[in-house]
Amino acid sequence: MRVEDGFQPIPFSEENAYTEDPVLPSLLKRVLPASVFQEVNSDLARLGLDVVTTIRALSDSAKCFPPTLVQYDQWGRRVDDLQTSEGWRELKALSQREGLPAIFYERKYKEHSRVYGFSKMLLMVGDSNEIFCPMSMSDGTARVIELFGTEEMKKDVFPRLISRDPKVAFTSGQWMTERPGGSDVSLTETTATSSGKSSKYGPQYTLNGFKWFSSATDSEVSVALARTGSLQEGSRGLSLFLVPLRLPLIRALTDPVPSPISNNILVHRLKNKIGTHILPTAELSIDGAEAYLVGELGKGVKSITPVLNITRLWSAVGSAGYLRKCLAIATSYAKQRSIRSGTVLLKDAPAHVEQLASVNVLYRALAHLAFGVVGLLGKVECKCATEDELRRLRMLTPVAKAYAAEKASVGMEEAMCALGGAGYMEENGFGRSIRDALVEKIWEGTVVVLALDLTRFAQDPASIKAFVSWANSIIGSCPFALQQKLSPTLAIVKKAIEELPSCFSQPLKPLIPRPALMLVGAIASSVYLLEHTIWAYNTSEPTKDLDIEVFQRWVREGGVEADIQTVIRAKTDSGERVNLNSALVFGGRGKSKL
Repeated sequence: MRVEDGFQPIPFSEENAYTEDPVLPSLLKRVLPASVFQEVNSDLARLGLDVVTTIRALSDSAKCFPPTLVQYDQWGRRVDDLQTSEGWRELKALSQREGLPAIFYERKYKEHSRVYGFSKMLLMVGDSNEIFCPMSMSDGTARVIELFGTEEMKKDVFPRLISRDPKVAFTSGQWMTERPGGSDVSLTETTATSSGKSSKYGPQYTLNGFKWFSSATDSEVSVALARTGSLQEGSRGLSLFLVPLRLPLIRALTDPVPSPISNNILVHRLKNKIGTHILPTAELSIDGAEAYLVGELGKGVKSITPVLNITRLWSAVGSAGYLRKCLAIATSYAKQRSIRSGTVLLKDAPAHVEQLASVNVLYRALAHLAFGVVGLLGKVECKCATEDELRRLRMLTPVAKAYAAEKASVGMEEAMCALGGAGYMEENGFGRSIRDALVEKIWEGTVVVLALDLTRFAQDPASIKAFVSWANSIIGSCPFALQQKLSPTLAIVKKAIEELPSCFSQPLKPLIPRPALMLVGAIASSVYLLEHTIWAYNTSEPTKDLDIEVFQRWVREGGVEADIQTVIRAKTDSGERVNLNSALVFGGRGKSKL
């Protein structure tokens, strides 16, 4: 039989990524003022159609041409010519034309600008080939310059980082990771020596060192940590610098592009990664690069913190966005694929729909968590946040990043399996989405690293009090009739909240940080879902009954009770589990009381 003969599967087709999304339109209707929602709603509907047509087609073509590095020309001269595809460059330009990250700094919609801009990112990220890695760092660098930069940085560099015009726009890298430390920057080897000169951008330094993991190597600038104090000072001896990748930094559009090594930055090699293949990630030798101090000397970690916080939220929304795409594919497939001799569509098979429903509930929980924290960032940047909201943003930023990355990857695999063997085919996009999304579990901090970050902050009683007060206030705002209906589910959330403060009390149990982070994520996502449910109930939204069901399923079936038990076990462990863990992993008999 020829392939053209016999049964022909009907290809599924996705509809508008925004208007068919189970979360975003309703979420935005709740959190945005009516006038703002009306304006951005039409723009997002336009983008939602572009995502499944032109953007996806561009992404599919771009993936075929990963970056390459030509280190030497035919005469043996070092050139470090980093070659990226036209598709990669067009994806970058498309993002800039869409207003990422411009929307955040134009602040047309004031504190709601962050929610609007990240809505675009959520829709696009699954078909972006990780272009939002440099966009996120450009966003973070823009914020650092806005807060700490010199007037000339604000005049020359800042407008380019937030430009909608790809011809003049800059992107930025962020260079922290070195061989001795990974996420731990206290052993940073790169040094910064004052040149004794004062450039137009401020105090000029010379950088020497090796950055082991530098994404966005094709950017125009980067922010980098370098040591201005002694090694014994650890992270307290670090300062932050703005580094041009080529000199001169500012030039006319008609001027020739300077040599890639004009600022003494050499590309040692490109990284061979599991995913994000089209993203040029490299190891860099810095051999006397010109750089400019940003912020105070010796305050590098504090100065770069806005970059980390912003990129972590890009990561959180990115995880939810990758899950969105996978769920959309699986849902569309269920509307086309028939079973039982072609008599029943998958969408009418209860067991199959049950599987999709669990992924749908997960996506809703992660999206509400991520955008809840994004909304806090918008308030803080526009100086309209309360002190408690500021504390909650600081507490939930590492949580949203870690929790979304941890949960989304499982949901993506479930969505892939919903297509059976067809899901395992590279053409449908599952493979690239899952590989690219896995980096979110590592980039800008693993779950354990972020759990330790949360623990440091949450040990301040004012911080945990701000979070608990917020959670209880949302529960308290639940109308009596709805509260009666949700009583068993609310009891679980209240139990989780009760367990939380003692997680961070001294002496801190050694196994508590990770379970505590997961519990905070479970509580926060549940409370944000509850907040949405209360709104839908009070305004008699058509989806109110479904929103009630989503909240109840997430709390009862999403693992909240298991998170409570894991925290209790970590609190009560006498050290026996620590000892047995070591024996399990590294060998030995262990010392059990059994």
